[in-house]
Amino acid sequence: MTDKNKPSLATQAVWAGEKEYLVHGATQVPVIPSVAFGYDDMDEWYEVAIGRKKGHIYGRNTNPTVQAFEDKVKVLEGANAATSFSTGMAAISNTLYTFLRPGDRVVTIKDTYGGTNKIFTEFLPNIGVDVQFCETGNHEQLIEETAKGCKILYLETPTNPTVKITDIKKCAQAGHQAGALVVVDNTFATPVNQNPLQLGADLVLHSATKFLGGHADALGGVVVGYDHALIEAIYHYREINGATMDPWAAYLLLRGMKTLDLRVKRQAETAMKLATYLKTVEGVEQVFYPGLEDHPNHAIAKEQMSGFGGMLSFAVTGGVDTVRHLLPKLQYANRAANLGAVETTVGPARTTSHVECTPEERAAMGIPEGLIRVSCGIEDADDIIQDFKQAFKAVEVGV
Repeated sequence: MTDKNKPSLATQAVWAGEKEYLVHGATQVPVIPSVAFGYDDMDEWYEVAIGRKKGHIYGRNTNPTVQAFEDKVKVLEGANAATSFSTGMAAISNTLYTFLRPGDRVVTIKDTYGGTNKIFTEFLPNIGVDVQFCETGNHEQLIEETAKGCKILYLETPTNPTVKITDIKKCAQAGHQAGALVVVDNTFATPVNQNPLQLGADLVLHSATKFLGGHADALGGVVVGYDHALIEAIYHYREINGATMDPWAAYLLLRGMKTLDLRVKRQAETAMKLATYLKTVEGVEQVFYPGLEDHPNHAIAKEQMSGFGGMLSFAVTGGVDTVRHLLPKLQYANRAANLGAVETTVGPARTTSHVECTPEERAAMGIPEGLIRVSCGIEDADDIIQDFKQAFKAVEVGV
């Protein structure tokens, strides 16, 4: 423990947010799939329905299993309130649409996840919201554009898939000076490695499908914050628009989060070792990992993160043709559009994070067609490195 009066994150990941929901002596939160919750007392029913008394009335609104998940994430991020969603993209889109109106302005970075980027380039402009993109890592431009006025300053750090880093504290100060809401996607870092609320963010988002769940078997999203009113506004938008988390998914995510601290630290160790090895491979043109000292944002990452995370990417000579031959040679990696799982997962950005984008759009974001994203699992790091070595040798890249 770092504070004798406060349990560590590892302990909270196991215990936080659960005791209230345990029944019949069970040690695990039950799955409660009931759509409706009944009341014999009409006045009590009304009090619960209008939010004056704790309870549940209908599954699209709230559910005990789902609420246990929200409570755990809230504790891990050090927040006061949380609400959940059916997917990570639902968390992102619902948050943006809750607060943005025609004529509003958003300032963001170029390197957001592909789905998020589509919201900024396609859907928000369609309803009259102006989106200003800044070069990721160019803090002067971010601060300058924010100072011109914006409703939301939206950051993703580390970014997907090139793991670029943005200084949250510096940008949050600029955002608040401009009267903006500062929103940070913390999916890649997780609460183990980074706590954006403590750095000044107003709202923190996660695709819970990824590292929080950790087993690639449940979809979900969540947003947390200090301000109850902000979360209540997002919850209201979600309850009416219906992107509700399923209780079965909530149960799986709860179970996954119990090992969050163990998994994420192991994944970060492997990522550092793999990134260091990849730097030595002749057929690798670039390696993107904030733990490397030559990463352009290494100093910022070291300042605001307690660990550098389990995600990295690298670009190979030969581009798509090399990717096409290299990835099938890996024995201990799923070739799939997912990340954060206990198994190592690999894939090019053109079929994973930025499949929605054109080659030209990816190029504008600095994503080579020969880029390979790697989500390190919890396997033995030496085994993963040996696997990459034999794959490179098989296709004669860097040999």
